Amino acid sequence: MNERIYRVLEFNKIITRLVEQADTSLGKELAKQTKPQTDIESVLKLQDETDQAVQILRLNQTLPFGGISDIRPSIKRAEIGGVLSASECLHIQSTLYGTKNIKRYIDQMEEPDAPLIRALTEELEPLSSLEREIKACIDDHGHVMDQASDALRQIRSKIRTSETRIRERLENLTRTKANMLSDAIVTIRNDRYVLPVKQEYRQAIGGIVHDQSASGQTLFMEPQSVVEVNNQLSEARVKEQIEIDKILKELSMKIAVEHMALRHNVDVLSALDFIFARGKLSQVMHAAMPKMNDQGFIEMKQARHPLLTDDEVVANDIILGKDFHAIVITGPNTGGKTVTLKLVGLLTLMAQSGLQVPAQDGCELAVFEDVFADIGDEQSIEQSLSTFSSHMTNIVKILSHVNDRTLVLFDELGAGTDPQEGAALAMAILDEVVGKQARVIATTHYPELKAYGYNRKGVINASVEFNVETLRPTYRLLIGVPGRSNAFDISRRLGLDETLISSAKELIGTDTKSVDHMIASLDTARRRAEDDYAEAEAYLNEAAMLKRDLERKWQEFEQERERLFEKAERKAEKAVEQARQEAEAVVQAMREMKTNHELKEHEWIEARKLFDDAKPNLMKKEEKQVRQQVKNETLNVGDDVLLITLNQTGTIMEKISEKEYQVQVGMMKMKVKKNQLEKLKPKKENATRPVATVKNKVTGTKPELDLRGERYEDALQQLDKYIDDALLQGYPRVTIIHGKGTGALRQGVQAFAKRHRHIKSATTGSAQEGGSGVTIFEFN
Repeated sequence: MNERIYRVLEFNKIITRLVEQADTSLGKELAKQTKPQTDIESVLKLQDETDQAVQILRLNQTLPFGGISDIRPSIKRAEIGGVLSASECLHIQSTLYGTKNIKRYIDQMEEPDAPLIRALTEELEPLSSLEREIKACIDDHGHVMDQASDALRQIRSKIRTSETRIRERLENLTRTKANMLSDAIVTIRNDRYVLPVKQEYRQAIGGIVHDQSASGQTLFMEPQSVVEVNNQLSEARVKEQIEIDKILKELSMKIAVEHMALRHNVDVLSALDFIFARGKLSQVMHAAMPKMNDQGFIEMKQARHPLLTDDEVVANDIILGKDFHAIVITGPNTGGKTVTLKLVGLLTLMAQSGLQVPAQDGCELAVFEDVFADIGDEQSIEQSLSTFSSHMTNIVKILSHVNDRTLVLFDELGAGTDPQEGAALAMAILDEVVGKQARVIATTHYPELKAYGYNRKGVINASVEFNVETLRPTYRLLIGVPGRSNAFDISRRLGLDETLISSAKELIGTDTKSVDHMIASLDTARRRAEDDYAEAEAYLNEAAMLKRDLERKWQEFEQERERLFEKAERKAEKAVEQARQEAEAVVQAMREMKTNHELKEHEWIEARKLFDDAKPNLMKKEEKQVRQQVKNETLNVGDDVLLITLNQTGTIMEKISEKEYQVQVGMMKMKVKKNQLEKLKPKKENATRPVATVKNKVTGTKPELDLRGERYEDALQQLDKYIDDALLQGYPRVTIIHGKGTGALRQGVQAFAKRHRHIKSATTGSAQEGGSGVTIFEFN
């Protein structure tokens, strides 16, 4: 796409707004280079990045870009062996600090899930050791600190001692010889401490003159008594500068070693700032993420021109590229035809640049190879071209590049010449562009083109609405309705005599009358359809409210039913427990009374096991649905079954009747009703059932541990004991439920995993497993 289309459609103004949203010079530089992409994969990635930034910003979160600057020139100088200044080193340290902050911020961000931004952030390399070394040498004001080296500390200590001695001597002179001084102060000239001495007392003071006042009455003299100490001070300052240069050279060499990582960090930070600038612009424009396609299909609801203010803009619905490839818009001047052209073109360029567009959610735009526009007066005085010639020169260039992946926008096609010839030429041009399967929107004043949409396949008429009552355009786009002439109605409203209006109507052709009558009928039908749509929408909203109310009441019913089921099951469990205790007492009494005929020990164990496991199983709703399905299956001899009332597995030995079977459970045989049996799947299939629902028969250890609500220290103690039990049980992996909360317990659990030698990995659960509220341990 050429630069001219950016100017014509005012895309450059959008770029200016985008640049304003960037926080750093790096992001601003990338924003200025924004261009529409023509590859759909690239566009989709850009749109996903922008949308993820919008989701983060929507939660009042933004990346901390403070302290980041463009350090690429400094990196380059260090790379070729240059010595960086202290301020340059400070900028690199500050950028590394900002890099670390951004990386930490994204790592700690729990919501939303932004994979592209997270992946980009993972590429950042904080280089903490380099940051600490620079910070240890240079303070926040860009000065090399005393502790940068032992030598520098000693030199500066000597400098301070010398300065103190000089000041003491000079201040003594200001007290004892104040009458010889212009002012009783100690000042500096040529990096030497001096006194302002009156001209007439030059010989009395003695020493070296370094400067004099403009009048010559004051001499700035270095008394002889401090010359030697000043010399020592000057030597110390030279040594100080040599040591500072040495320190900066060492830092520059260390920066040069990391030049690739530093440059990559700058590129990533630039990209992140650019992405968030797009997200911020989307929020400012109240924009939505468009679906993108490469089929030339455009559909937008309530699309708004992004450069118009809220009190100026009128939202419009636009559809193009599926049932028809061309739209011909007619209507009065200043009615909004040109704005509609620019709207479609500008939003297309924005979408292909990764920017969201100001329209309702669910809008869809196409990725075009080129967008062409012939809009406005392109008259060139230098080339002596008329308006018509200028337009035709541009149109000729457009026609030479048109194909099925181009969007073409014509404003006042064929204008500037004889109306009859202009209309014929406009139709021929439209035929050529439509024949090449390009997407076209054209505006015109020619009445001949009103019938064009009815005679050409793939072309539809449209118009901008005009309110005859107020004599003002409404700027609403009406697709499928050609613009009608409002001259007679406007004249009547303005008071023109009805006789004159009737005479004028007599003079227009029959065809024109028919077309106007057809347009008026279409307009009436459209208004009626809009009223019907509004009424249907009201009914639909009412039906939706009734549906939501019914769903809510059904949910309440289901919850109440579940509550009653659970209450009944708990009551049954209590009764079974009481029966178990009584049976246990009977068994114990029988043990005490047994004589010669003794029961075998394993038979006692089997009997007792039936009592122990005779508790009702409080199933979840999903488990009940599964059981209801398998209950209806046919039972055959040899099938493995579950005795629901006893929660025991057994095998069918005999079919007594259609409703009763003999079942072997351990050492015991019993008659069981069919509705109390559940057919078990073969072991191979059964093994695929979720392990989280199976209770360990030996130790009672489950493959999951719920720590929610526990105090931090108690939770870690429980976790330690639980891991030992799980390892003994031989689990390959376990689930630790710690919830989201403040994140302290999650961090404690993950820190525990890093310390434990038997835990191979600790990963956050998937969305189905609980997301960031769950950590999965895998054992060695």
